[in-house]
Amino acid sequence: MATLLLLRHGRTTANADGGLAGRQPVELDDTGRAQAAAVGARLRAIPLAAVVTSPLIRCRQTLELALPDAAPVVEDGLVECDYGAWQGQPLKKLAKDPLWQVVQQHPSAVVFPGGETMAGMAARAVETVRRWDARITAEHGPEAIWLACSHGDVIKAIVADAMGIHLDLFQRIVADPGSVTGIRYTPVRPFVLRLNDTGGDLTGLVVPRRGRRRRSRAAESDAPVGGGAGASATSAGSDVPAATDGRK
Repeated sequence: MATLLLLRHGRTTANADGGLAGRQPVELDDTGRAQAAAVGARLRAIPLAAVVTSPLIRCRQTLELALPDAAPVVEDGLVECDYGAWQGQPLKKLAKDPLWQVVQQHPSAVVFPGGETMAGMAARAVETVRRWDARITAEHGPEAIWLACSHGDVIKAIVADAMGIHLDLFQRIVADPGSVTGIRYTPVRPFVLRLNDTGGDLTGLVVPRRGRRRRSRAAESDAPVGGGAGASATSAGSDVPAATDGRK
């Protein structure tokens, strides 16, 4: 399957002020614009098959600065969680609400007043990226790499699904502004290739074109025992036998 890069938008004025933006049309601040430009320099060497984005302006601004030559497709399934009455409120104020501790400890049970459930947000986000990943794979092949620009909680929910952990544990995951997270889906399991990467070289995520040799569907999902030789030498689903750990 194709490789997905999840990009969180750059820092916004709401982030800087300690507020919960939600679906408000908040824009990037100076730091956020610098983050977008910096991640663009890192993404420039990646042959992206497609760029998909949340409809909110902070994501579109991030892509305009990071990938000015791209033509992002707006995808409503990547939009921020609908926090309802919490939207636009200071986080310090929200931390005094009894619902805050439920958000922290049992997010799968959260229903934001006048908004959506956190479980519903997670389900539509995961469905969206898996649907797009299957589409990109069908159109561009299993070596394709594509990018989706979205929001912190949305990205964390997608990562939790990829790691096979319950949504109630997703608050342990971090997705900073301007960060890149890489996920490669396979027929059996996803592989989390990068997490909250804010400065590393991303070219190691590019999957080399295959030769004639092909592996079984089960082998595509095998993890290299012992950790493997790393992205520079191989990748999940490569031709290095798992049992050898990539050593001769």
